[in-house]
Amino acid sequence: MSIQKKEFKKITTHVLLEMKQKGEKISMLTAYDFSMAKLVDQAGIDVILVGDSASNVMAGHETTLPITLDQMIYHASSVVRGIDRALVVVDLPFGSYQGNSKEALASTIRIMKESGAHAVKMEGGEEIIESIKRILTAGVPVMGHLGLTPQSIYKFGTYAVRATEEEEAEKLIHDSKLLEAAGCFALVLEKIPSKLAKRVAENLTIPVIGIGAGPDVDGQVLVLHDMLGINTEFKPRFLRKYADLHGIITGAVQHYVSDVKNRDFPNEKEQY
Repeated sequence: MSIQKKEFKKITTHVLLEMKQKGEKISMLTAYDFSMAKLVDQAGIDVILVGDSASNVMAGHETTLPITLDQMIYHASSVVRGIDRALVVVDLPFGSYQGNSKEALASTIRIMKESGAHAVKMEGGEEIIESIKRILTAGVPVMGHLGLTPQSIYKFGTYAVRATEEEEAEKLIHDSKLLEAAGCFALVLEKIPSKLAKRVAENLTIPVIGIGAGPDVDGQVLVLHDMLGINTEFKPRFLRKYADLHGIITGAVQHYVSDVKNRDFPNEKEQY
């Protein structure tokens, strides 16, 4: 069943705020290259996140930590060239903003100037508020990220659900209010209890995007390669697979290999 919605020519941070105010859910996916970004944009996605998850799905690293600022700029510039409508948000990679607000601003300026992206995303709350404020003074929109923050995985030691205990939940609520007060235009909540996510979304005026945070937030985000079924190893409860591209691509390649080996490709119509 289709849902009636206003068609926005170009998604901006202001448009996202309007969508929250009107109760229209925000759709967000990752993308890391021109071709996929073009497809995702044409399909009507609202926000494209050039995630540091590229470290995992594009480069094969175990965590998001190894990806560099230069690599993020490369992926972001590729994505920006493929879009017409979506808002493009780029993750500031590990080591490019923590503990040094001047470096955070310098990293952000490089992303914005060299990629043409529209905003950056940063993991953390009170501990990075100085960096967020410095970036915002330069006129760059910042999306926050609380809950499970993959850049801190070695501190957590696990990818388990965050903020299940009262102390951590209260800190998350405190941090969410700080991020809004500082001027963040939106917030991602990752892998936290649904009731807590609902509480945060209801108490903030900025849009709250969930990943493993239940249905009562203002939008949802997934990693593109996960929801398309390209990755088969990653199977968290919150992931819904909308395709089996692993099977389709594997089958197509096997068919091609067979045709080449059997001299069926190219045929008479496929040569000059």
